Amino acid sequence: MSVLLAFDTATEHMSIALGVHGELRLHEAAGGAQASATLIPAIMTLLGDAGLGVHDLDAIAFGRGPGAFTGLRSACAVAQGLALGAGKPVLPIDTLLAVAEDARDGDAPQRVWVAMDARMNEIYAAHYAFEAGGWTVLTAPLLSTADALNARWASDAPQAVAGSALAVFGHQLRPGAARLAPAALPRARALLALAQAAWERGEGLDPALALPLYVRDKVAQTTAEREAERAR
Repeated sequence: MSVLLAFDTATEHMSIALGVHGELRLHEAAGGAQASATLIPAIMTLLGDAGLGVHDLDAIAFGRGPGAFTGLRSACAVAQGLALGAGKPVLPIDTLLAVAEDARDGDAPQRVWVAMDARMNEIYAAHYAFEAGGWTVLTAPLLSTADALNARWASDAPQAVAGSALAVFGHQLRPGAARLAPAALPRARALLALAQAAWERGEGLDPALALPLYVRDKVAQTTAEREAERAR
């Protein structure tokens, strides 16, 4: 059994998980702009409560995105810094896949679309299939509008849809008869399950090779765009 640390700060929710030979220790808290200041202290507290240090870990997993730029940079920088200092590999985990894992309904074969609010009237979306105890990517993470996502769903009706865009976009999204999981997040337990699977597949990377997953080139709105968004 492994000793793994996993965390994600790509959303407004910060999740940290520590798995020690099958025993789980979880920490969930507010994320967003706070995460850059609170992530490392929370990690150290979780490790300390378990009587461990960073050198006791086998690997460090982090949510690589897509998501908020500041959150992605924070998670990647902390993972790289801790891993380089301790000589450990890193495990980049797709944040949207962690949302799908959080929304998974048992062990039966299933397909889950993830739709997370990306701000600027856009959506981070991806499609995953769960079968035989593991996930495969059907549609890699992308940046979409509600209309574009509806067009995809019109030709291939979703079985399940998870993520914050369901609440943020309301009736703009048309998932049909799909099972809905609007509260699904990249929570600690889901992150750790994916990290364990990645570790068993031998997917550990040199920390220098770990990068955030960006699917949006434009970082910020102009003043005019912000005014238009507020008016809308």
